Amino acid sequence: MAKKVARLDRQAKQLYVLFSQQAGGCIVVQKLNETERAEALAKLPEWTPTEGRDAIARSFKFKDFKEAFAFMTRAALKAEQMDHHPEWFNVYNRVEVTLATHDVDGLSQRDVELAAYMDSIC
Repeated sequence: MAKKVARLDRQAKQLYVLFSQQAGGCIVVQKLNETERAEALAKLPEWTPTEGRDAIARSFKFKDFKEAFAFMTRAALKAEQMDHHPEWFNVYNRVEVTLATHDVDGLSQRDVELAAYMDSIC
C-alpha cells in the first residue's frame, strides 16, 4: 500500500491540474521528461539548466536600465497572460531569469514557451 501511495504521490507531482479563470476550465501542466527537456533546450541555446534544481536560466544584457525595464514589462505582460511567472533579478542593464513550474516541481512546456517569448523580445 505504501508503495502505491508513493507512486501516486510522484504522479501527482508530475501531473498537476490548474484551474484557469481566463480559460474557464482547466489546463493540464506536465513536467517535461528527459527527451522533451533535451529537445526544448536544443531550441533555446542561450538557456542553461540550473544547478541543483529542475529549472533553466538565462542572463540578458541591455543598453541601459530603460531597455532592461521595457523587456521586463513586456515579459511580465506575457507571463501574466500565461498565468506563469518568472523568477528574476534586475540590476541596471542586466536581467537574470530563472524559469521553473512550481506546480510540477520542475520544467514544463510553460517554461519553454516563456523562454522562447523572452528570446524573441530581447
